[in-house]
Amino acid sequence: MDWRQNVRTAEPYVPGDQPDKKGMIKLNTNECPYPPAPGVAQAARDFACGSLRLYPDPACGLLTGALADYYHVGPEQVFVGVGSDDVLAMCFLTFFHSDRPILFPDVTYSFYDVWARLYRIPYRTCPLDESFRIVPEDYMQPNGGVIFPNPNAPTGILESIDTIEKIVKANPGSMVIIDEAYIDFGGVSCLPLIEKYDNLLVVQTFSKSRSMAGCRIGFAIGNAETVRYLNDVKFSFNSYTMSRLSLSLGAEAVRDRAYFEETTAKIIRTRERVKKELAALGFSFTDSMGNFIFASHGRIPAKQIFEALRAHDIYVRYWEKPRISNYLRISVGTDEEMDRLTDFLREYLQGV
Repeated sequence: MDWRQNVRTAEPYVPGDQPDKKGMIKLNTNECPYPPAPGVAQAARDFACGSLRLYPDPACGLLTGALADYYHVGPEQVFVGVGSDDVLAMCFLTFFHSDRPILFPDVTYSFYDVWARLYRIPYRTCPLDESFRIVPEDYMQPNGGVIFPNPNAPTGILESIDTIEKIVKANPGSMVIIDEAYIDFGGVSCLPLIEKYDNLLVVQTFSKSRSMAGCRIGFAIGNAETVRYLNDVKFSFNSYTMSRLSLSLGAEAVRDRAYFEETTAKIIRTRERVKKELAALGFSFTDSMGNFIFASHGRIPAKQIFEALRAHDIYVRYWEKPRISNYLRISVGTDEEMDRLTDFLREYLQGV
């Protein structure tokens, strides 16, 4: 017998490239182009490094308290983890424990099927319609759980609160998880629905709108019972997931509402301006409510444009997958970065 027969194999999630070149334009991983709130930098300077010899608070009280105050919920309703990927992975382990398949869209965040296979969870994908929208009736079949992003990734399409409530209401025997990684760029959160439905969990992240991808902070909000189940799994897995530094800086980021709103407003303005410029260059795209644009050119294949951009150190995201192989996902950078992108595209498209 070979020891390899006992290895749990997995087909891993493939993240976007993380190049580090002078003068590059990095628009491929939906990072925020602006720094975190000023108070975060001050908190980092004031942080007592000597405290790093101590374990962090396993209950993450400083951060859960700040989030509870911000979102007007009880601290017992907040769960935090090392980025929303960690939180979502805990959700898969905790709530998707059934012989029935979990349901998620065919075009969506590509970590969902990775976790499902890793944890041996049966799953079924539900096709988005021709406009890349969710068909609510698809999620009214027998299932072991439902998960999807809103706005969706990588399309940026935002579903209404009514659509989400219809799905949650139709699944009282299943947990419905709404991944709101991009909700702050023009969407309305479905958080108020947690007061009506105990089978709803809402997940968000600090990586996008709060400019803290490097700190790895994510959180979920639901009812107290739901969060207790999550904590039981977390404490059975790793009690000390959040560093003392991340807890301190995360709490400070939440406190500065004005900076948060100013930053997201700038990204929204840039996104809408660049949509118009891309349209003039022959691109079509969904009405993205994320910090990115999901675009396809009417004449030049997406892969060709992707390779041309990369050759000039402009990085966007491309997937050679069914239904989206002729689309590019372009993160919204600063106005200067987006101007360089559109200037290059204008010159390139004239020559091909």
